[in-house]
Amino acid sequence: MKDFLTACSLALVIEGVAYTLFPGAMQRGLAALLTMPPKALRLVGLVAVTTGVAGVWLVRAAVTAP
Repeated sequence: MKDFLTACSLALVIEGVAYTLFPGAMQRGLAALLTMPPKALRLVGLVAVTTGVAGVWLVRAAVTAP
């Protein structure tokens, strides 16, 4: 649970930094999301989840390797 909460907190930090440094780009990106069809959003979400799980798996495997 500690790792999960740490990961959520880091996600908030990264998102906050993006909004702080690039507010205009974030607004344009969010506006673009509104025009995307739901099927495309699902595909982007699936790719993000798959990439995230693979990243966690690789990091955990590298840290626990002998």
